Amino acid sequence: MSQAPALLVLADGTVLRGEAFAARGTAIGEVVFNTGMTGYQEVITDPSYSGQLVTFTYPELGNTGVNGADQEADRPHVRGVIARQLAPRASNWRSEGELEPWLAGHGVVGIRAVDTRALVRHLREGGAINGAISSDGTPAVELLEQVRRAPSMQGLNLAAQVSTQQPYQWQQACGVPFDARLQPAPERPYRVVAIDFGIKRAILERLVAHGCEVTVLPADARLEQVLSHQPEGVFLSNGPGDPAAVSGGIELARALIAKSELPLFGICLGHQILGLALGGSTYKLGYGHRGLNHPCGSPGKSEITSQVEITSQNHGFALDASSLPAGRVRVSHFNLNDHTVAGLEMVDAPVFGIQYHPEASPGPHDADHHFGRFVALMAARR
Repeated sequence: MSQAPALLVLADGTVLRGEAFAARGTAIGEVVFNTGMTGYQEVITDPSYSGQLVTFTYPELGNTGVNGADQEADRPHVRGVIARQLAPRASNWRSEGELEPWLAGHGVVGIRAVDTRALVRHLREGGAINGAISSDGTPAVELLEQVRRAPSMQGLNLAAQVSTQQPYQWQQACGVPFDARLQPAPERPYRVVAIDFGIKRAILERLVAHGCEVTVLPADARLEQVLSHQPEGVFLSNGPGDPAAVSGGIELARALIAKSELPLFGICLGHQILGLALGGSTYKLGYGHRGLNHPCGSPGKSEITSQVEITSQNHGFALDASSLPAGRVRVSHFNLNDHTVAGLEMVDAPVFGIQYHPEASPGPHDADHHFGRFVALMAARR
């Protein structure tokens, strides 16, 4: 493999030197870290990571290769990959190719042989920060100037950039049909409209497995377009960027909430959009929640459950609990690490959202029951 040099330059002037891998060039974005020990391909193809340079805390990437079944989108959405080391070859029965040429083929720039532990500690103490990975010989001082001119993640509507441009039907994914172990089979599938702010394929798969037939609409869909499909429920997806900047999605959620008989379910960015539509506000977290090991619940307090769920998360913003209208909205779950809002529900309407990812992919499956809750609301309405 090539031992070409590469630089990682942060907006605060920090410079880390390492080795280039994957595509050659310069990539600028927000430097974040993910604490998962598996699932690098799902992370790399998750549209929620659009605009970011992802530091993987697990020390070795590429050991399981890549395959078509683990992709969350048609292509990678990260701008760059930061790794401690790269496996010399893949060794897994599901592997269909090697990580490095796959990344290079999609133009994703990488840097390895850096002290990712020190970098994560730096980000944890100082917060997520813009940075650049460069392997094309651009001097560090010039990279620093480019990084400091780059826009902050705050205020960016990236959902509009990653959303589908045309509606499409998703009835069955990867050959995985309705799962009869989850609940009794419906006489006919539940008609769900999913608003794509950067939706993961695994979410669509879980909706199908729970008995739904899904129509996916673009992020700029309007109420009339949604209702024209005669949905029995509406799903608001995950996605990248600042939720407060997704004005069209907030307006749509507000209009859907006004039709209080229609079940409404949001995950991650969709959860935040629900909170904003209900009159709440969001704020940027210091370094975000990105990993597979976040405990969520409200033991002894929640009217929903006293069970703690170990969850998969990927977000850099959170809802302000104090901003949510008391008496109308109830916080159903908290992140037990920092007590940020992890779930909300309307008191008098079939509307709820969770900050974490019940579809996992990668991650634990503790929270899959939230899809069942959504289906139960549609069944009750039917």
